[in-house]
Amino acid sequence: MPRAGFSAGSPKVDVVIDMGNPLLNRTVDGFLKIGAVGACRVAAEDAFECLHKGSVSKNKLEQTLKKMCKEGAYWGTVAGVYVGVAYGVERVRGRYDWKNALIGGAVTGALISVAGNGKADKIAKDAITGGAIATAVEFINYLT
Repeated sequence: MPRAGFSAGSPKVDVVIDMGNPLLNRTVDGFLKIGAVGACRVAAEDAFECLHKGSVSKNKLEQTLKKMCKEGAYWGTVAGVYVGVAYGVERVRGRYDWKNALIGGAVTGALISVAGNGKADKIAKDAITGGAIATAVEFINYLT
């Protein structure tokens, strides 16, 4: 089940979303976690920019919120697709290993490239990049 938590000291707040299906649960979990990271990245960058300039305006705040939503949705979608594909591959293959990450990353990279109107060469490069990154992360997780 997707869980999101926030802890600042002793009390902890957990949010649980049950979609009724393990594939959907993992996909939503990936979307929420990585989407939140993408939104926080934008907030941190824009906060730094405002502090550096020494001024904050209503217009800048509105732009930041729109940018946070856009980046959060984009990166959340990428993560959700990856997690969903990797889990689906795991279920089809009946194994949990680095090959699931490789296939999930390659399919996700290709899908994101196709959605961005990529040409055949770019789609292939993005598939290779996605597979390589996902496999590297899986190996790093294995080592730690």
